[in-house]
Amino acid sequence: MITIQAKKHDNFSVEFKFGFEGGTESEQHEAVVNTWIFVPNSLDINPQTYGKDQFYRDIKSNVRLITPVYLLRDLADRGSLPFTTLRGALERLASSPTKATVAEYESQIKMFAAIFKSALRNHSVHTSQSSSPEEVAYLTEDFVGCVRRIVGEYRALYQLINVPTVDAATRNYYLFGDEIMSHIIDVQSVRILKRIDRLGVTILEEPREMLVELMREEKEYKLSRSYGLVEQGDEEGNRQLVFRYGLLKKYIESDLYIKLNKKRDGFAVEQVYYSLAAGLAMIFATAVAWFAQLRYGNITGPLFIVLVVSYMLKDRIKDLMRYYFAHRLGNKYYDNKAEVRISEHKVGEIKEGVDFISESKTPEAVMDIRGRSSLVEAENRIFEEKILLYRKRVKINNSELAGASVFPIKGINEILRFHMNRFTQKMDNPEVPVDTVDSLGRVTSVKVQKIYYINMVMQLVDCGSVSYRRFRIVMTRNGILGVEQM
Repeated sequence: MITIQAKKHDNFSVEFKFGFEGGTESEQHEAVVNTWIFVPNSLDINPQTYGKDQFYRDIKSNVRLITPVYLLRDLADRGSLPFTTLRGALERLASSPTKATVAEYESQIKMFAAIFKSALRNHSVHTSQSSSPEEVAYLTEDFVGCVRRIVGEYRALYQLINVPTVDAATRNYYLFGDEIMSHIIDVQSVRILKRIDRLGVTILEEPREMLVELMREEKEYKLSRSYGLVEQGDEEGNRQLVFRYGLLKKYIESDLYIKLNKKRDGFAVEQVYYSLAAGLAMIFATAVAWFAQLRYGNITGPLFIVLVVSYMLKDRIKDLMRYYFAHRLGNKYYDNKAEVRISEHKVGEIKEGVDFISESKTPEAVMDIRGRSSLVEAENRIFEEKILLYRKRVKINNSELAGASVFPIKGINEILRFHMNRFTQKMDNPEVPVDTVDSLGRVTSVKVQKIYYINMVMQLVDCGSVSYRRFRIVMTRNGILGVEQM
């Protein structure tokens, strides 16, 4: 199964989160995502101004394991797998603080905090999306009770490593997890509070007070641990705190991220084809030289001219054949490939490629989903939209993925950020004045945003099924206004 979430990441980049779940039907699972990017001609994005290297500089891809999914109430059970695994790692560390037990302990701290973050987020999102006050009240009370049990049990485990055999630097790993978990509680509690305040009904007053009390408790706990708090007017302290939270977030998720070493795809085959091109060109030049010698003799003026022309044509033939083979390769191979590895386990492979293509080579189904208006269609007959095709193929080995962790891993996520600064370089001013006449007959000028649309159509191919998604990025020269799913 392939899932997609799209959002504006910042003023000049959009983020797509792809979920590739391996499933259990077969040993190998393969998924394909083809993305057609439709760019207005006025932005001057074409093969001459925007090459492959520039495109790959503009995208940033992070691949990570899908966080093991646990309901908040299941995680609150001290006998749950995350708790028992964490407890065992702490006990082994205290008994024998070797390099291996320290690494295992640190890894389990990160995994537990990441699972906690995911469980809290899922519960708070579910609560904030509910329209029933009774349901929100129940879910809020459940949230508060489960959070108290989880952090209470987690913090009690500190006694296992507060022993002479474990040094202070190693104990800090536990405190890192504790600090980010306290921050996550605040973030998700505020999300639920906003939902309660929007509903504004009497039945939610008690659950709201419970949630506020939980946040008060966490504030007092942070003060006792010197974790730091956001304070009104303390710009420097708040800036440093936000920076620290960013580092902590990356730290607890680092065990889930997978480092990819990209390589060119089809390099060996490409060299074989290029060698064939050189060989064919040499055959032509040799054949011409042999025929000319038979025709004109050994050393004559015509022979000299024929040999020079044949070598000129040889180079042109070699270049044409290289172009022909490169075009053939582009249809079969990708630009880059990378192995997906967890420790020593190869659990999959990712390939990617990008090319400008013509409208005639774009599938009809994609053009129908693109859905140009009659005005855009009329303009396109004069100034064609440029179409970028970005291809991605993901292979997952289900058995290797299942054996890579003691936790149930469903698949991998890819967080792809597309930085679009280059697309704004030739846009008009972000606002243009438009003259109009008001109700009193006076001429007035109104500033209106000058917007551009970048359309994306994604084809998802998974286990034989094909589906499509369309997104529209709304931009001005000042950056991205929003990402719309059409």
